[in-house]
Amino acid sequence: MTDADAVLELELPTEGDVVDLILADHRKFEELLRAMRDSTSDRDAVREAFSTLHVAHAEAEEHKVYPTLRKKDAISQHEEDHGEKEHAEGHLALLHVLEAGDVDGEKFDELVEELAKVVNHHLSEEEISILNPAREDVGEAVRQRLGGDFCAARNQLIQQDCGALEKVRQIVDEARKKGLLEG
Repeated sequence: MTDADAVLELELPTEGDVVDLILADHRKFEELLRAMRDSTSDRDAVREAFSTLHVAHAEAEEHKVYPTLRKKDAISQHEEDHGEKEHAEGHLALLHVLEAGDVDGEKFDELVEELAKVVNHHLSEEEISILNPAREDVGEAVRQRLGGDFCAARNQLIQQDCGALEKVRQIVDEARKKGLLEG
């Protein structure tokens, strides 16, 4: 397997501490963003891998992780809602990247930079305001069980090609209807 192939490979873990699993995805987002900025990479394939991981990760967090952490009083309703809003903003920036016809040139680079800005902001906030409380306030057994639930939801979505353009459009439209996005 070449380095380029390794960048595109999305691992499908089945268990682990949910904090470690989420952090592994965060590092993968960073790796994929670097590859999308690299004009010598297969940007179309990288954009597809990023989209799949972004949607699967966000959906699994929103449906499995955030509600459990809130029930355990590790995070507040505000933090859960804020995480969902930032996911919606990431999906919107991703949609612009997916809709870009040409992956070469200044316009694509600008769209990738905006995506990186939105995603990196969310990763930083989530690691501080959600993952730290999960480490401190949730026992290891719960984090392990939650890790399995996160993996199952995430992996199922990855296998369903959840990052396809039309699916991302639907997610963005739904976020607008919920009032998570302006316009």
